[in-house]
Amino acid sequence: METVSIYIPGIILAYSAFLLAIASPGPNILAVIGTSMGVGRSSGIALALGVACGSFTWALLTVAGLSALLATYASALIAIKIFGGCYLLWLAYKSFKSAASNHDIEQSELAGGKRSPFGYAKRGFIIQMTNPKAALAWIAIISLGLKQGAPLWVGLAIVFGTFALSIVIHTMYAIAFSTPAMVRIYSKARRYIQASLGAFFAFAGIKLLTSRN
Repeated sequence: METVSIYIPGIILAYSAFLLAIASPGPNILAVIGTSMGVGRSSGIALALGVACGSFTWALLTVAGLSALLATYASALIAIKIFGGCYLLWLAYKSFKSAASNHDIEQSELAGGKRSPFGYAKRGFIIQMTNPKAALAWIAIISLGLKQGAPLWVGLAIVFGTFALSIVIHTMYAIAFSTPAMVRIYSKARRYIQASLGAFFAFAGIKLLTSRN
């Protein structure tokens, strides 16, 4: 039990970083919002599930890649920490900059016309997998929870835990933003949300850079 407990804080931190990352609208979230408002709730949910599958794929690839790298080159952990920490600090800067900006959230329907539910799910998967920032974000997220020498279950807990969270949160976006009222509510709280995100990313980045494990 003691062995398990030493990995729990890192896993929780990885979950927290993931949750707050998807609280800040990027191309995937904006696509879900725009589809829900412009086409309908069911289409938005289908797109959201595709995005969640993309997140799962990125998480799985990142855990497999980092685990293999650390197993071969133990010193690589230092480089991964520095990269992950710097990227989190960059996210903090972007969040604070967004909080200070007057630029509000935008929604737009996907180009190409209406699709079948499978078509929207496939489109959501493609949007997530072709987003270069997703790869960088997942390296930072996994770096927070995956320590050198960590057993397989730690990586699996992060992968499947974030997958479940991704399904729930992205689907909630699709349902909530299927009404214009939710967009107005989010717009009013946007600056506070972005400032909170900036504070967390700064904390997580500093913690990763100063961690000895």
